[in-house]
Amino acid sequence: MKKKDSWFNIALRWKGSVVPEVLPRSLLCGLFGIVIYVLHLLHIRVSLPILSSLIPNIVLGLLLVFRTNTAYERFWEGRKAWGTLVNTVRNLSRQILVSISEQHPQEHYAKIAAVKLLPAFAIALKLHLRSQSINDELAANLSSEQFNRLKTMNHPPLEIAFWINSYLQEQAHQNKLDLYQLSGMIQLLHQMVDVIGICERILRTPIPLAYSIHLKQLLMIYSLSLPFQMVDQLEWMTGPIVALISFTLLGIEEIGIQIEDPFGHDPNDLPLDAICNTMQRNIEDLIAISFDANHLVIEENMP
Repeated sequence: MKKKDSWFNIALRWKGSVVPEVLPRSLLCGLFGIVIYVLHLLHIRVSLPILSSLIPNIVLGLLLVFRTNTAYERFWEGRKAWGTLVNTVRNLSRQILVSISEQHPQEHYAKIAAVKLLPAFAIALKLHLRSQSINDELAANLSSEQFNRLKTMNHPPLEIAFWINSYLQEQAHQNKLDLYQLSGMIQLLHQMVDVIGICERILRTPIPLAYSIHLKQLLMIYSLSLPFQMVDQLEWMTGPIVALISFTLLGIEEIGIQIEDPFGHDPNDLPLDAICNTMQRNIEDLIAISFDANHLVIEENMP
């Protein structure tokens, strides 16, 4: 079991946080606050407390409610889609291994090859969502012919789904699957293809550009207006306090930016590599169990 980090370890962690992206902008806002304080020392009228009621409600409302909620909804929908894929792969692989009988070694190898297409589907989907080319991650689950063919395809996950469907139809044609078994397996395959559509919808539907631009403009105006609101009361503390408030607001925006596309390589994206590895191990375990069960049946039938 993974050891849970302490509260302080999480709070002080640099890797995986948005501090590297937000800190330069926050320090810039703090530096602007220092400039305003210097002007205040020179008896130049820069204190404008009326600005305190100008933007805060608008900025905080748009930022904390819409931005974070929308981004997290996309992140969570992506996680649910991949959770569905994990469960579907387990169910379909189990049904193929249990339901389809084998009379010859070639049929056993064909069935194992078909089951290995299931984690290959997940890996291909991961690469597709990340706009990566087919690589050696798939080699262990595919024949050399299949591997080379996928390199030429525009949508590798759909091609793998087609291969799985063809195998199931062939088994039904050979009377190794009845209509109900075939229908159930095809339905599970449909669910896997539906996951592609869900993930592509998340990936291809970014937050509207006009909203992103407007939000950044409001954040900039708000952050740069802070020194004018505070310099009369805080004086030399204006710079540090402005940097701290700006860090808070800009950090929340950056978190939303990172999780709105949950399929990439950022520390806060979904752990797709780990999910695919889990599916791979699950399939290997099921294949091993099926192999042991078949050998036990053979031994019991021996004279």
